[in-house]
Amino acid sequence: MSQYLWFKAKINNDHKVALNSNTKELSITLGSNQSIPLFILPCPSQEVSAMGDRETRNHSEVTDFILVGFRVGAELHLLLFLLFLLVYAMILLGNLGMMTIIMTDPRLNTPMYFFLGNLSFIDLFYSSVIAPKAMINFWSESKSISFAGCVTQFFLFALFIVTEGFLLAAMAYDLFVAICYPLLYSVQMSTGLCTQLVAGSYFCGRINSVLQTSLTFTLSFCASRAVDHFYCDIRPLHRISCSDLFIYKVVAFSLSTIIVLPTIIVIIVSYMYIVSTVLKIRSTEGRKKAFSTCSSHLGVVSVLYGAVFFMYLTPDRFPELSKVASVCYTLVTPMLNPLIYSLRNKDVKEAVKNILEKKNTIL
Repeated sequence: MSQYLWFKAKINNDHKVALNSNTKELSITLGSNQSIPLFILPCPSQEVSAMGDRETRNHSEVTDFILVGFRVGAELHLLLFLLFLLVYAMILLGNLGMMTIIMTDPRLNTPMYFFLGNLSFIDLFYSSVIAPKAMINFWSESKSISFAGCVTQFFLFALFIVTEGFLLAAMAYDLFVAICYPLLYSVQMSTGLCTQLVAGSYFCGRINSVLQTSLTFTLSFCASRAVDHFYCDIRPLHRISCSDLFIYKVVAFSLSTIIVLPTIIVIIVSYMYIVSTVLKIRSTEGRKKAFSTCSSHLGVVSVLYGAVFFMYLTPDRFPELSKVASVCYTLVTPMLNPLIYSLRNKDVKEAVKNILEKKNTIL
């Protein structure tokens, strides 16, 4: 609905006011029959809006959103673009490389690398949901994203980030069995069980994504179309909603608790048993080897959950801090995961060495 900015004038009894509905021209005729034209100037709805319009405008009328991004000067946009481009290139190279190595080297056909390959796949795709659009907006004047695009971005990101949490829990269980029950490892971690754990991770991620997306985009967005973030996330979307968020926040918190809390419990309990078992090993070399096996996974878990907790525990009045935390788990974590596992893993190093030697032989 268009709004118009009215110019006010003092009108006496001998003055006549006329409004042309076609041209939106307002004229005042003075007592001397002198007519003075005034104009009603259109202005954007986000700048001037009647309270009644704000209350009646709902999500079905929103056709697009504006991704505000980082509140920095225009001169820093090039720097941010280059930084995002560099990080995203490393994400593509690292995760595609990791998946290629795991699929081509038969020695890596184990449950641990099966999970790691899926972790690289998830990292690759959820960073691809965020980074390209953010880089485009660094150069765009409008910085807009369609309503359908925002829904899709929200849905896919919620799907992959929760799936990664469940996958990390499955990897913690895999380490628990490998260290605490090494003789039963091949029986316990069968191909069927590994496939079920990965499929279950995606299923839980999908359930969370469907529910969160449905709850978020049935809200009424009436305050503004400007999302104060570089992608469509739950908290900045709440800020531009005029719906009563109390019930929604209770439902969203309950959903997050039911879905996310089990992954944290599995990881913590697994590591409690792992630490207890490792401390019982008499050999210093054995303890060192066991802790080295866990260190890569523990580093990935710490980076991801640390950034997520910082993001959602930061007060809502500090949106810029939330954006920095979001960069950590949307871009930095997917970039670091392949490096952490490749630099601290002898099997991956050997696989890379063999691939390079084969290429040199062919050349």
